[in-house]
Amino acid sequence: MAEAAEDIDDLATPPSDATSKKRNAFAELMAPKPKLAKTDSKPPETTSKRGNWSGALLDYIDHPERFPQQALRVTPNTVLIKDSFPKATVHLLLLPRSSAHYNLHPHEAFNDAAFLAMMKDEAASAARLAAAELSRQLSSFSASSAARNAAMDAGVSSEELPPGRDYLSDIRIGVHAHPSMSHLHVHIISKDMHSEKTKHRKHYNSFNTPFFIPLDDYPLAEDDERRNTAFQNANLNRDFVCWRCGRDFGNKFAQLKKHLEDEFEQWKKV
Repeated sequence: MAEAAEDIDDLATPPSDATSKKRNAFAELMAPKPKLAKTDSKPPETTSKRGNWSGALLDYIDHPERFPQQALRVTPNTVLIKDSFPKATVHLLLLPRSSAHYNLHPHEAFNDAAFLAMMKDEAASAARLAAAELSRQLSSFSASSAARNAAMDAGVSSEELPPGRDYLSDIRIGVHAHPSMSHLHVHIISKDMHSEKTKHRKHYNSFNTPFFIPLDDYPLAEDDERRNTAFQNANLNRDFVCWRCGRDFGNKFAQLKKHLEDEFEQWKKV
């Protein structure tokens, strides 16, 4: 895949198998699938007949069956895939299958009330899946999940399990104000930004400024400043601010990255 495809919006690949001892339905769904022939299982080439790398999502929409390593769920309305260059511990993309909408900018597509309602419903389901995967990877480290994990190990029925950490609250759902990929997609992403694929300013600021627009905020009012290109370009060029503690790192990305590692170690233990 061309390196250019890592800018802001990306494709899909399985996350590494994780720390949890337990396997469940979510783990099986998120785990790498049995490999098919190389020509079938790899992500679409960025110089495909669709045009260039920015149009590569269309292959997932039209032929999700060709990508068993990437496609998590296919419904009549959407395809849910893993991001090839995940910017956090869990990073999924929800792709609408409606040709009347997927070529539109999010601001325009989400003016359709019925389409927006469908996408919000599908995104909520995807977020629950993402939260389950985040729990699978991190709950063994979490203090707030300790009692629940112990009860599960003791064979306590699901109806009697104590509550654990609310991983759904750690999942964000939204779109970029100016997507770099041609086809409409919604990001389902954990908020930790812990990833080797988060490599530069746009990768970080596109998710941690108003450049990232929550799906629940749509439809946007016509005078919403987030529609303004100059405003959004300024957001991408902002100083780096830690998503968790609010510390301002100015222009020092290397220092931010090191700090994010420390924050991740603390955050997963909550």
